[in-house]
Amino acid sequence: MIEHINWYPGHMKKTKELIQENLKLVDVVIEVIDARIPNSSRNPVIDELVKNKQRIIILNKTDLADGRENEKWANHFKNKGSNVLNMNCMSGAGVTQLLSLLTTIQKAKNEGQILKRTLRMMIVGVPNVGKSSLINRLTGRKSTQVGDRPGVTKGKQWLTIQNDMQLLDTPGILWPKFEDPNVGLNLAFCGSIKDEIMDLGDLALELITVLQANYGELLVDRYKIDEICETPLETMEAIALKRGFILSGKRIDYERTARAVLDEFRAGAIGRITLEKV
Repeated sequence: MIEHINWYPGHMKKTKELIQENLKLVDVVIEVIDARIPNSSRNPVIDELVKNKQRIIILNKTDLADGRENEKWANHFKNKGSNVLNMNCMSGAGVTQLLSLLTTIQKAKNEGQILKRTLRMMIVGVPNVGKSSLINRLTGRKSTQVGDRPGVTKGKQWLTIQNDMQLLDTPGILWPKFEDPNVGLNLAFCGSIKDEIMDLGDLALELITVLQANYGELLVDRYKIDEICETPLETMEAIALKRGFILSGKRIDYERTARAVLDEFRAGAIGRITLEKV
């Protein structure tokens, strides 16, 4: 297993400070997490910072996750007292429900008040979970950059959404140390940690190991291999042979195979997969 992932850049520290400084200005925190890894994509630093602030949890990328698990995770967070919505921020699925919930919260906060106050909220989450896609849906325009790599959003932005509600965007924030190495792997599988600092061959092999154990039939169907092999490395080599990823001298092109498996997993091409169960 890949045990050490060194990735904590200086801007993460600045983002933590930015969240601390601006929490007092907001009424609600919207936490966006990846439905494929609902536990790993929840930053314990955010939990520590947000504390008792009212929170909405967005299970994003539900279109890429196992539908059976999406509802289980939503119920899990609801039972812990959070407002939860299953969403696909790229397509906009769930945005209407979120706006309705925010309007309800705003009305509740202004009930009995002579001076009506606009609702202010902050969007937080680890890199690459879809915060910018959500903001663009809420504002109805391309207000923020969207990318399939972590670290696209660079600084805070105050934006106006429906009913003049105010929204503060923040860059993605990770945390200094993973107590569980599987958390780091899950984040890397889903693209929340930059590929440039990883050995993609090793990372893809780790992903194949997980998929082989839990979604083997999807690997067989996607890559048209005869069966799941005895070891993940043999499965990876079978995928390479089926795709024709061969170098001179009949050598396996492990790098090209790794990139294909990672890209296709992240795009949902292998199938709807949830790496963490409730």
